[in-house]
Amino acid sequence: MMNMLEEAIIYSAMMHKGQVRKFGDFPYIFHPLEVAQILSTMTDDEEVVTAGILHDIVEDTDGSVKDIENRFGKRVAMIVAYETENKYPEEDRSATWKRRKEYSLAALRSSNDQGIQMLWLADKLANLRSLARIYSEIGDAMWEGLNEKDPELQRWYYKSVAEALELSFNKTGAFKEFIKHINSIWPGTFDSEKARYKKYREVSVDGCKMVGRGAKGEVYRYDDELVIKVYNEKNTYSDVENEIATSRKAFVLGVPTAISFGIVSVGDRYGAMYELVDSETISSIISKSPGRVEDYANIMADLAHEVHAIEVTEEDGFGRADERHIRRIDRGLANEDAALAERCRELIKGLPETNTLIHGDFHTGNVFLQRGEPLLIDMDRVSVGHPILEISDLLMAYVVRGEDDPAVVSDFMGFSYETANKFFDCFLRRYLDTDDENRLQEVTDKAMILCAIRVIGKFYERGVEAENREIIERNLERLRTLTAKYDTLSF
Repeated sequence: MMNMLEEAIIYSAMMHKGQVRKFGDFPYIFHPLEVAQILSTMTDDEEVVTAGILHDIVEDTDGSVKDIENRFGKRVAMIVAYETENKYPEEDRSATWKRRKEYSLAALRSSNDQGIQMLWLADKLANLRSLARIYSEIGDAMWEGLNEKDPELQRWYYKSVAEALELSFNKTGAFKEFIKHINSIWPGTFDSEKARYKKYREVSVDGCKMVGRGAKGEVYRYDDELVIKVYNEKNTYSDVENEIATSRKAFVLGVPTAISFGIVSVGDRYGAMYELVDSETISSIISKSPGRVEDYANIMADLAHEVHAIEVTEEDGFGRADERHIRRIDRGLANEDAALAERCRELIKGLPETNTLIHGDFHTGNVFLQRGEPLLIDMDRVSVGHPILEISDLLMAYVVRGEDDPAVVSDFMGFSYETANKFFDCFLRRYLDTDDENRLQEVTDKAMILCAIRVIGKFYERGVEAENREIIERNLERLRTLTAKYDTLSF
């Protein structure tokens, strides 16, 4: 009786019969067999190696995931499905190349299954071996034979795969070879040290108290002197490096921020260690003393003024914050109401040019108090922009997110939605230095325009469902009312 691997080889050879590799006339079956061989150097899991043999069946033949499940079981079919790109059969493969790669990379980053990750590494390494061989023979003429002829886009793709897989596989020979071939085709893409053995310091946050949470991960108190920010699975080593580099630039310019002194691995995620002695997030402090929320709102408002007063130049290398909001319009609101989308673009583009900083993720979970002094973390979104953009982020975090479910805010911040609303009101009064209700309402309205754009964009990013329609319609109505009321978002 045949075992699973033998049956997979026969089935794959039958399904790929007559097909040849892109360069040369080699039978296509050589590729899945090479992928299986690479997998066998990393695992003895028969189902994973079987998936390697079958990984191009759905994408390049008329076989289906269901066929594979019926023959080889659900897990093999699931691994193959995660490595299979959308076909877009009605469109030219060259035209859909980047879209296909972006969707497949998103699938890779969303998975924690080692079998799926191994298959990705093995398949892309086999492809790169072939590309490196051809490139050494014919050089740049190679790109003309590919669906995507731009070598920089090809570099982006393989670099993105490497970054997504680095933490899990940086110790394997397959990953080292993968980096070596990337650097041979695109010299300097990675530090050559990545092609050598490197062990990250491994730490655990089991039993550690979570003291903060942001869009990119959680922050834990590791001991009396150290905190560790543990990044979400989708964040790569380069993401962590970039955030630390941005923190250092901001620190030099005068932003009161904590600087990481080391990148570590925390299970299957990256972490950054910070020396924050006897410190606590303002969220944590407010949760213990909600009656003092005004005091801490005042600290946050003064800190915002300090950041917003820092002037930078183009050479400092910070991006523009308004670009994020334009992208949100393009991916969401533009699908609902083109005219309204254009009106919102005009308002954002009409903001006065500024060369001052905003934090970009400014909330009480990202600010530690150390000996009474506030220190910011989560610096990856520091950018140049008008303060209304920062105020809109605060309105979103403390008010808008809890409109339909107050627990969304209370769970994130660690204190009640009522306290969160009070925090925003106190912050705005201190920041604007006014108790004029008309003035406060005007700035809140302008910030709400940006929040409504963001809410609609989020639903389109995640997929619009029937139960979302009421929220989308409410925010569309807000936008129509408020954009008719104001000619500028400036204040």
